[in-house]
Amino acid sequence: MDLFRSAALAFSSFSKIPMPQVEWRESNMRYMMCFFPLVGLAVGLLVGAWTAICIAAGVGGVLYGAGLLLVPLAVTGGIHLDGFCDVVDAQASNAPSERKREILKDPHTGAFAAIGVAAYFVAYAAIGSEVPPCWQVAVLVGGMHVASRCLSGIATVVYPTSAGRGMLSMFHESGKGMLVPAVLAVEFVAAGAAMVWACAPVAAAMLLVGLACAVLLLPFANRQFGGMSGDLAGFFLQVAEIAMLATLMVAAKVVGLP
Repeated sequence: MDLFRSAALAFSSFSKIPMPQVEWRESNMRYMMCFFPLVGLAVGLLVGAWTAICIAAGVGGVLYGAGLLLVPLAVTGGIHLDGFCDVVDAQASNAPSERKREILKDPHTGAFAAIGVAAYFVAYAAIGSEVPPCWQVAVLVGGMHVASRCLSGIATVVYPTSAGRGMLSMFHESGKGMLVPAVLAVEFVAAGAAMVWACAPVAAAMLLVGLACAVLLLPFANRQFGGMSGDLAGFFLQVAEIAMLATLMVAAKVVGLP
């Protein structure tokens, strides 16, 4: 029963998919991060459906790229973009770590956050428009959304957190031990295997870029913010996904997809 509650909490927290209401307590949150990648799987399935529609309708690259941006946004409700905006604002302040953590908690949206998310949308859609709509790309992009959440989940429960009792701190405490990161690692391998099945060279490049982003996240979080936070987890997810999508765009041209 705890597994069901953890799954419901994961989907209700990180997506707009309707779920039964579950009480926020440690026993219900224990395996929550294990189900976080399944939100990415839901995104991936809808990306696959969007790709099939675009192939059947013969739509152009601009519309396809816009869909690659909007489908994840529709599923998640932009929760990870909220963290992206907060981190952009904090970084633009050039303030000490303590002040940056205060900015992360500020509910107001600064000018740099608005500029940053607008630039992100344009870049993501433009990169997506250069990706050919085909079944291999659908699998690669779908796997990307699962893999990025596996890495974000591992960082959430393994990397040291900054001071405070935020949502990420609760995830960090409830997921202590080796079980949750081990499950996330297995899910990452499974997502990677699906991507390799679609196109091994492109998948390898995308996964390496995602892993590199996860490795670089730790010194960035420690140096700039004194540790991980929920906003940084969201920021990482957005940065890793656009970096992996850009890698897909370049690698697909090199290997000649589709």
